[in-house]
Amino acid sequence: MRGKWFVTGDKYRVDADGYYWYAGRSDDMFRVSGQWVSPTEVEGALIEHNCVLEAAVVPYREAAEIQTPKAFVVLRRNIAATSELARELQDLVKSRIAPYKYPRRIEFVDQLPKNAAGKVLRYRLRERPADERCQ
Repeated sequence: MRGKWFVTGDKYRVDADGYYWYAGRSDDMFRVSGQWVSPTEVEGALIEHNCVLEAAVVPYREAAEIQTPKAFVVLRRNIAATSELARELQDLVKSRIAPYKYPRRIEFVDQLPKNAAGKVLRYRLRERPADERCQ
């Protein structure tokens, strides 16, 4: 509480027409090349692809000590996880939102870690070691 206001940590932006767009939780957002990235926005672009069932995006620290988006993707049944599909997903994100937000790494997983309410546990994804399936 701040005075009479309840501060949720949710971030929104207002477009030119006065519409509000949800950008995610402030504690989930991160910077790439000095620009803010909302994981929710990247995830929304990823799940537009008909092969993707679920996606979660977290910051990933590259060897050069820079931070880039990394996506964990759950594919629909009977869809093969290939490097070609990973590139297709990256291209899709670049075409839908600002190109600097695209996930440089995509890891295909069987499921995302969630709490009892079904919320994705991003901190568990941030703690995961690099996976040999990561593209």
